[in-house]
Amino acid sequence: MLASVHDDPSILVCADLQVEYLTPGRRHVVLDGDVATARCLELLTLWRGNLWPVMHLKRIAQAAWFNPASRLTDWAAATKPRPGEMTFEHPLPSAYSSSRFVDYMSSIRTTRCILIGFSLDETILATAVEGFHRSHRYQVVTDAVACRQPGTDDAAAYRRAVVNVIGNFATMRSSAELIRTGGAVAV
Repeated sequence: MLASVHDDPSILVCADLQVEYLTPGRRHVVLDGDVATARCLELLTLWRGNLWPVMHLKRIAQAAWFNPASRLTDWAAATKPRPGEMTFEHPLPSAYSSSRFVDYMSSIRTTRCILIGFSLDETILATAVEGFHRSHRYQVVTDAVACRQPGTDDAAAYRRAVVNVIGNFATMRSSAELIRTGGAVAV
């Protein structure tokens, strides 16, 4: 069943679209970052064009990576938040490690969120699992997410395994399906 046109629109949650993930040689560089970024831009264009809510997550930490003082934690230029779009910084993989994010998600009437972006095997996985346990339903756009280079030779198998695990806690969709339905989501 699709959400009614009278329902609030789903929130597009852009997870960690940061320079760190797109910089070759960095520990957290993602596979197929350009492909995932292009899909994220298509969805951002759809959401922004319809004036639907957009949320941006930004991973920060006090470690040698994701150091908030570093320019590597900046949002990727093409996906940078615009005025009026929500932003949340989170120190741990789950977006729920941000108290502001928890407060916001607890205060909204609808918790239908479309999750895209980077760190499929960290932020997206952790947020989908924790959201599931809080009765917040996420839909993950499988071709608009990317994960870091795994410590294994078979990156495709690693990615499939992570997607399969997330599928236990979130609905998996393609960007083409989401765009074809005009952003409508199953409830």
